[in-house]
Amino acid sequence: MKAQHWLTLAVLAIGIALMSKQRQPRGIRNHNPGNIRHNPANPWLGMKGVDTGGFVRFGTPFYGLRAMAKVLLSYRQRGLYSLSQVISTWAPATENDTSAYIDHAVASLGTPPDMPLQLSQYPALMALIVQHENGQQPYPMTNIEQAWAAANA
Repeated sequence: MKAQHWLTLAVLAIGIALMSKQRQPRGIRNHNPGNIRHNPANPWLGMKGVDTGGFVRFGTPFYGLRAMAKVLLSYRQRGLYSLSQVISTWAPATENDTSAYIDHAVASLGTPPDMPLQLSQYPALMALIVQHENGQQPYPMTNIEQAWAAANA
């Protein structure tokens, strides 16, 4: 094949890759699967910037998952222990269908909405948040568990 044909194929492949990335949900594109909004008071480890919607962009999914775990741990420190309390804070009714989010969490985790969560349930909660926020949960549980452990270190 001529060099010109290879160049055309390479440009086409790059264009397809970029288009498919744009079709990914914002949280996946930004490596911020919890869709954490930027707050200048939080200089997140692994933060690479902020998108046009005000959401943090992380360098890798690990840092986005770790930030999610840090936020969830901060809720516990504030006395928010139940699914209802956690989800209502994570996804306030001013921006979300919070009751549907809570129902999804209850069904997925098998925990009543007002029962305190055990620390061991948080990686599963993180996976549920990723699913609910993005319509998909592409990360292996081992990655989520590693991010949870790093946030607790």
